Amino acid sequence: MTIRKPRVLATRHFPPDVETRLTASFDAVLNPEDRLYDGPALVAASAGCDGIMCAAGDALTAATIASLPASVRIIATFSVGYEHVDVAAAAKRNIAVSNTPDVLTDATADITLLCLLGAARRAHEGTTMLRTHNWVGWTPTQLTGVHVTGKRLGILGMGRIGQAVADRARAFRMQIHYSNRSRLPADLEKGATFHANADDMLPYCDFLSINAPMTPATRKWVNAERLAKLPKGAVVVNTARGGVVDDEALIAALRSGRIASAGLDVFDGEPKIHQGYYDLENAFLLPHMGSATVETRNAMGFKALDNLEAFLLRGQAPPDVVKAS
Repeated sequence: MTIRKPRVLATRHFPPDVETRLTASFDAVLNPEDRLYDGPALVAASAGCDGIMCAAGDALTAATIASLPASVRIIATFSVGYEHVDVAAAAKRNIAVSNTPDVLTDATADITLLCLLGAARRAHEGTTMLRTHNWVGWTPTQLTGVHVTGKRLGILGMGRIGQAVADRARAFRMQIHYSNRSRLPADLEKGATFHANADDMLPYCDFLSINAPMTPATRKWVNAERLAKLPKGAVVVNTARGGVVDDEALIAALRSGRIASAGLDVFDGEPKIHQGYYDLENAFLLPHMGSATVETRNAMGFKALDNLEAFLLRGQAPPDVVKAS
């Protein structure tokens, strides 16, 4: 007698090693063309499925979740953030939701330093000059940027990634300031200066790194009023979520020179980002590459599979269950 494997819909084309394990553990419905499902298409594709393995680009809205087949019992997202999944709507349907924490800390912290250095040292302008054959040789005043070593770094959100950014920044002898929902213990704070009110931190930020989650409270938190509180010529870095930044305000500050430069790996409404960024030479832009290493993407996929296998194969709670607030 053949025992039916639970059926799992993979909404995206995941890394090869992840799909190999997915196929071995489940009756997998794959997406080799990596086509994006809208709500109705996702509902149709999940017919007969016990679980859904989705990613950050999939909008699992309340309406979509309400329309999912009764067979769906778990949504495992290939991401740490889960704002694209309406967890409350899933709870009403008794559908478990899980995410993939703890596996992309280092990769995202690395890309944060890349954005910080790229913005400070005018990397976009330099590579453009070379690739357009406009470099005529070294000159004493060419592409002079902002010094990083010894400067003050403010970190909004001192979770795992924020702490990893701070550890890397200390190699540049940067003075660390941070704001978080609660103060860290001394062994994790490592001499950093805590600001209970994030607004009070801003005047101390030669560099501001956004490492906070996307919540109603952080939506467009970096606005014109707060940008004005930064020292003139500050550098803004965002590798968290694009919606934390008010694009119109940041673009205006970059155009005026009030903010010297920005290093951005995430954008509000991505991949359709604000067109104003494309005209800014002082914007160092990356296409959401924070977790883009083979090791990290595999680890994310394996963590999503750990959750699916625990729930669908062993009848256990997912190790990384997300609870409705």
